[in-house]
Amino acid sequence: MIWPDKSEGPYFDELAVGDRVDGAPGVTLTEGHAAVHQAVLGDRLRLPLDHALARDVAGAGPLAHPALVWDVAIGQSTLVTHHVRANLFYRGLAFHRYPVIGDTLRTVTEVVGLRENTRKPGRAPTGLAALRITTVDQEDRPVLDFWRCAMLPLRSTEPTGHRDDLTTLGAAEVGAPSLAGWDLARFRARVPGEHFAAMTVGRSWQVVGADVVSSAPELARLTVNIAMAHHDEVAAGGQRLVYGGHTVGVALSQACRAVPNIVTVAGWASCDHPGPVHEGDSLSSRVEVTGVEPLPAGGLVSLRSTVDARAGGAAARPVLDWRFTVVLA
Repeated sequence: MIWPDKSEGPYFDELAVGDRVDGAPGVTLTEGHAAVHQAVLGDRLRLPLDHALARDVAGAGPLAHPALVWDVAIGQSTLVTHHVRANLFYRGLAFHRYPVIGDTLRTVTEVVGLRENTRKPGRAPTGLAALRITTVDQEDRPVLDFWRCAMLPLRSTEPTGHRDDLTTLGAAEVGAPSLAGWDLARFRARVPGEHFAAMTVGRSWQVVGADVVSSAPELARLTVNIAMAHHDEVAAGGQRLVYGGHTVGVALSQACRAVPNIVTVAGWASCDHPGPVHEGDSLSSRVEVTGVEPLPAGGLVSLRSTVDARAGGAAARPVLDWRFTVVLA
């Protein structure tokens, strides 16, 4: 990939399908990362919080929170999305292994599709860049991969002719993650309450109480996310945008209140952002079981989280439609 000014990321018209970017710094996950991430999102996923339980169940530890892992991977991909105006979706996120504290993550971002948006009078031209993000650890073992679609401005006013179909990108179903060496029966024996056997399609929860979005720039900085819209209110059009993974993290935190015995997240089928989130918004969610699949021990549960945001006295507005799969014992 070549673009004119190496002090900033590329514009839409400086990208080409097949471009690969691997220049983001590797990030070694530390207890400091875990503590700050927990302070911002307040997640109650048991294994990253309880190191003794993680050793008993996973045979390793301390486990890094899966949301910390995907937040760092997304942050590393922002070398390509420095100028992002919006992130339309994430799809097909799948874990291949679960890092522990002390592992180092490295990410490659590949441009896999480009589609220029229809031009509108009075608006600067933009286009959609479809990206495949692949993350490995310090031993080059696959950790996770996924697709995202970012809206980027053009540097020039000249049409690009990019018309790729992005509708089916990353549409593969989320499968079972590699849980070799994990003892889900031990999790079930050690942790009271409902487990996989209690999950049925159609069951739903309206999570009681909203969570305020705070420390948004701090989360972006923690995860080496350099997208200007999350740091610079001018670049964001007058008000900074909250990083999409922040909204997802709050949604997962609320899902863990509804289903407190989630063992881990297997992956995401899709994650759509129908509206922006700003710092100070209060988020509330509804969680629904959309599928169940037994495993030799426990099983996979597909969930849908729909999130609304409120600010001041304004009406609630939809900001997230997230379909993901979790492991239960």
